[in-house]
Amino acid sequence: MPQESNNMEFLTPVAEYFKVLSEISRLQIVICLKSGTKNVSEIGAATGLGQANLSKHLKLLTQAGILARKPQGVSVYYEVSDPLTFELCELVCDRIYQRMQEQAKQFKKMNSFSTN
Repeated sequence: MPQESNNMEFLTPVAEYFKVLSEISRLQIVICLKSGTKNVSEIGAATGLGQANLSKHLKLLTQAGILARKPQGVSVYYEVSDPLTFELCELVCDRIYQRMQEQAKQFKKMNSFSTN
């Protein structure tokens, strides 16, 4: 990451990348593709997203460079273009899980005080 803290030109694409990943349907698509390349029908079946909604999200993910689109015959297949995307999602998921565990412990402590 650049050393200059005021480098807004660099931060804009970073913010756009996170904005694309901030939508639950798009995260479902990315997670669905963790097991490998899939066509639109397979992604739709795995995520439960309707055709129009799925197409919109696939287009955004592809334009952001998160997915690669590969036409093969009459089908179009999608894959995650950078495996680092999975590592990023796992890192965030792990951190959120840890926070939830800590909050559950705190809640349990508070609850035990109120029952005594």
